[in-house]
Amino acid sequence: MNIYNKITRDKSNNKKTFALLIDPDRQDKKQLISLVNKANKAKVDYFFVGGSLLTNNNLELCISTIKENSYIPTILFPGNAMQVSDKADAILFLSLISGRNAEMLIGKQVITAPILKKSKLEILPTGYMLIDSGKPTTASYMSNTIPIPHDKDEVATCTAMAGEMLGLKLIFMDGGSGAANPISEKMIESCRNNVELPIIIGGGIDSAEKVISNCKAGADIIVVGNAIEKNDDLIKEIAQAVKQF
Repeated sequence: MNIYNKITRDKSNNKKTFALLIDPDRQDKKQLISLVNKANKAKVDYFFVGGSLLTNNNLELCISTIKENSYIPTILFPGNAMQVSDKADAILFLSLISGRNAEMLIGKQVITAPILKKSKLEILPTGYMLIDSGKPTTASYMSNTIPIPHDKDEVATCTAMAGEMLGLKLIFMDGGSGAANPISEKMIESCRNNVELPIIIGGGIDSAEKVISNCKAGADIIVVGNAIEKNDDLIKEIAQAVKQF
């Protein structure tokens, strides 16, 4: 499957999709299989796998377990250059365009590029934008960058436009894991009105109502992880909300 073609086709058809974010550090095998089974039943569209900080060597086992129990495409969402595995289907090749840290903008990517060149992973060049969510997050701390202020829609929009003009293929606006507040619909709508790229939204989404409002504002892919770690019954609720579109 060419995942990028599917993403762009879904966007063209105004079909919204749901990516379940799995942090390998936070799941043992039994919990992971249960989560994957619920995702299968809810017809989740993608698994995003990764975390800002992995303290255990669980990435390979996590992906293998997912692939053994599901046909849902598995996409790496790497927190650093070490989070690469050929067992996945694709990788979000992230450039942190919202910050001013050269290492996260291009430095780490240079290190990872020769590894990815030899891999079978589908590469998804992604403009990653951290948005202030009301409290510091692991992503902002580990990346040593300041998120875009939550009320600066014009800054987010111009950043997304620059990412598109630089040739990136996706825009990922993220409040970070455990975000206190979701990204505002106004900011999403402003970006949507000014870029043609598929827009991924994550952080602080913990209800069907937030999913619906984000989709109406212009999100193409909804990412939920932290809220589901607390209550995995949300998988069905969020999947049903996304399928309304």
